[in-house]
Amino acid sequence: QVQLVESGGGSVQAGGSLKLSCAASGSRFSFCTMGWYRQAPGKERELVSRISHDGTTSYGDSEQGRFTISRDNAKKMLYLQINSLKVEDTAVYYCAGCLAGGVFQYWGQGTQVTVSS
Repeated sequence: QVQLVESGGGSVQAGGSLKLSCAASGSRFSFCTMGWYRQAPGKERELVSRISHDGTTSYGDSEQGRFTISRDNAKKMLYLQINSLKVEDTAVYYCAGCLAGGVFQYWGQGTQVTVSS
């Protein structure tokens, strides 16, 4: 079992930066592919980025260059650095853990990011 708790969201102006964190519990974290998703109002949840247990990263098409995913296996932490925030980045951001069969098995409760112009 893995429990995930996000933090670091908030209200920022366009052009600003945020670093989201996800604290994981359980012994599987180091072996799991982890990811960040987001869901904007009225839209479906979408993949922002994911990172494998060895640090290999991938990003959704719209996030290249502004989003950086990272992890600290010793601390059981997952991070998402977001730079040059845009109004359209406003969403609830979710931490997801342990990809299996193409589906993440564990989810956090989400952290709200609101970007104003």
